[in-house]
Amino acid sequence: MDSSTSTSDENGYLGYQHSPSSMDQTSIFSIQSSDSFAHCRTNSETSAFSEQTDDYSFAETSSPFSWQGGFKSPVRGKLSRLSMAQHKDGKDEEIMDLELELMKERFSKLLLGEDMSGSGKGVCTAVSISNAITNLYASVFGQHQRLEPLSVEKKLMWNREMNCLLSLCDYIVEFTPTLQHFKDGTTLEVMTSSPRSDIHLNLPALKKLDGMLQNMLESFRKTEFWYAEKGSMSGNSTQFGSFRRSFQQQAQRKEEKWWLPVPCVPPEGLSEKYTKILCQKRDCANQIHKAAMAINSNILAEMHVPESYTASLPKSGKASLGDAIYRYMCNVETFSPNHLIDSLNIASEHEALELVDKVEASMYTWRRKACMAHSKSSWDLVKDLMSDVDRSDKNHVLAERAETLLLCLKQRYPALSQTSLDTSKIQYNKDVGQAVLESYSRVLEGLAFNIVSWIEDVLFVHESMRDRDN
Repeated sequence: MDSSTSTSDENGYLGYQHSPSSMDQTSIFSIQSSDSFAHCRTNSETSAFSEQTDDYSFAETSSPFSWQGGFKSPVRGKLSRLSMAQHKDGKDEEIMDLELELMKERFSKLLLGEDMSGSGKGVCTAVSISNAITNLYASVFGQHQRLEPLSVEKKLMWNREMNCLLSLCDYIVEFTPTLQHFKDGTTLEVMTSSPRSDIHLNLPALKKLDGMLQNMLESFRKTEFWYAEKGSMSGNSTQFGSFRRSFQQQAQRKEEKWWLPVPCVPPEGLSEKYTKILCQKRDCANQIHKAAMAINSNILAEMHVPESYTASLPKSGKASLGDAIYRYMCNVETFSPNHLIDSLNIASEHEALELVDKVEASMYTWRRKACMAHSKSSWDLVKDLMSDVDRSDKNHVLAERAETLLLCLKQRYPALSQTSLDTSKIQYNKDVGQAVLESYSRVLEGLAFNIVSWIEDVLFVHESMRDRDN
């Protein structure tokens, strides 16, 4: 998922740490085929003070449904212009017709599963909708790298098209038996529909988080800081350039990300009042990030484990984890996952993610072996359950310890990218409701993390300028 994501008091702007290279990845990827892909939780690429790694850029399009093949509607450009104009007499009918045609085009692509040939070789609807939300986020926020409000066009585009995509959830219901009473005193049990519980609980919360993040960006209209591009010939270019050189020596960055805007503050730094405001907004954005991450993790946990992932599991957990970790998990009487993590000396988020993948694969391997070992007759199974023999089984014990270790690793590194199991779940998911909730929470999680990073960048520059004057 890293010390840069922590916004606690001890990790405030006075002790701001830079993002490690493993965090320098885009927050989302579009699923265009059944090939393997990666979904990363956070996006520190937008931080001007992060290290150099491979980067992914999003092409800014006028629609979230920018499929390969160049299929474009002739009304798209015209609609984008009309959407900003006021509805005048004689124009309402034309605008409504254009909106209807564009809506038909978008939902046709969703139903076709990105296969414009109509041959049925496209991805399932759930993956297609996940792609649509992913691409919409890339179109609207992919090039937004500053603490400033969204343009009116992009804000309208985000709200309009997200409302269109989220409207699918209005028709995802579950049926429950209820008693219907008649005037003659008789009752009849009938099935009534109600919103599905996971959507009913999570979707309003995500919409609330979305609105809070938009309002937070809107609040940065009048600021005490500004941004300067590299090579800017503004009045403060000399001062800014000298600061960049001094910062580069302090941070010891491998290579400067020249294309990202760098925040600038007055020579005396920010005012005390505005600094407190920025800290409050940073803490608020951090709480939104945690809330979106929690929803995303819960949705992923509820998703079915694909058979392709189960088939790719190693034959033994020992082969996956290695001899050292396996011996510790087997031999120690009182298993301490924190002591094991400390002894491994994990140097980067990348190493932590590799270990998480191995532990997760080993956990499912041992669980599968435990189930196979106890696949007995029904009466033998009942006796085993009553005598609690399962809990003394070696595979069962190792699976429980692996689960504990996995939980501690995710707590120690909360900003880890999504694991191989998570990406596999997203790729093979067929539940439309879960696809909407997972992709929506994922993009909000990435946006919240970016806002936290941008604020910390400004606070770091502010403190560096003050320290230089002292």
